[in-house]
Amino acid sequence: MGHEKTLTAMIPALAGANMIYGLGMLESGITFDYGQLLLDCEMARMIKFTIQGVTVNDYTLAVDVIKEIGPGRDFLIHPHTMEGMRKQSKPELIDRNMRMAWEEEGATTAYERAVKKAKWILENHRPEPLPGEVLAKIRSIVVETEKEMGIS
Repeated sequence: MGHEKTLTAMIPALAGANMIYGLGMLESGITFDYGQLLLDCEMARMIKFTIQGVTVNDYTLAVDVIKEIGPGRDFLIHPHTMEGMRKQSKPELIDRNMRMAWEEEGATTAYERAVKKAKWILENHRPEPLPGEVLAKIRSIVVETEKEMGIS
């Protein structure tokens, strides 16, 4: 994946842009890749999480936890820290395991995992059909537009 796409999307998002463009696209949009789409969606979720900002309140400041643990102690294994870490980005494709665990699980790249997931989605996902009134409304929009353009 490379994080060039992450940086290209993160900077406008931090500046206030509300749309991330080009998910799944490669070669300036000439090529579309389902695996890349899933990687880009994961990146977009992380960006959306980041631009929400940092919540500052009594819970997130964890003053009670700081008093409990005291100076020079280990905060990383405290349940409060672990809970906060789990609320951070929740990657499905980026593997944050140690090398040994990654190798035991097949040593696949993020892209290989994304392609596998994309194939699974294409083979197994069955979306709920749209309600009849929604289909009718879409059809009426198409018919009206065709008339306006002289296509029908």
